Amino acid sequence: MAITFPPPATDKHELEAAGAFTPRFDAHGLVTVVVTDAGDGELLMVAHMNAQALALTVETGIAHYWSRSRQALWKKGETSGNLQTVVEMRTDCDQDAVWLKVRVAGQDATCHTGRRSCFYRTVNRVGDGARLEIADDRIHFDPAEVYRKGPTD
Repeated sequence: MAITFPPPATDKHELEAAGAFTPRFDAHGLVTVVVTDAGDGELLMVAHMNAQALALTVETGIAHYWSRSRQALWKKGETSGNLQTVVEMRTDCDQDAVWLKVRVAGQDATCHTGRRSCFYRTVNRVGDGARLEIADDRIHFDPAEVYRKGPTD
């Protein structure tokens, strides 16, 4: 039986208490998802889910997202082999954001650049501007090799 979500709770107490999960999708039908490693807590990525991706994630225990660039459902790791198994799913107080704690299969890399995390750069002030510096230059897989067959994930 497919998971469906009831309309968002309107009562503040109901929204903040235990009970039905009633995610509040934005005007584009999406909810923001923060993804961290279940083992060490490192921030791996931020993505979005529509109702179908969220339902599939709850049903299967494997992270699914909505790709805004491709306008398509996206099973994270389907191409690279770095599937994200959900260890815990949380939502914030007003149910408009989701936090996934995951274990990453394969080469323990989440970013399509081959790095563990999509947050591999620091932003530093330089004069009256800002500059990006690489903080994590360890490449876990060759993106050109992994993504020859299909779109990046």
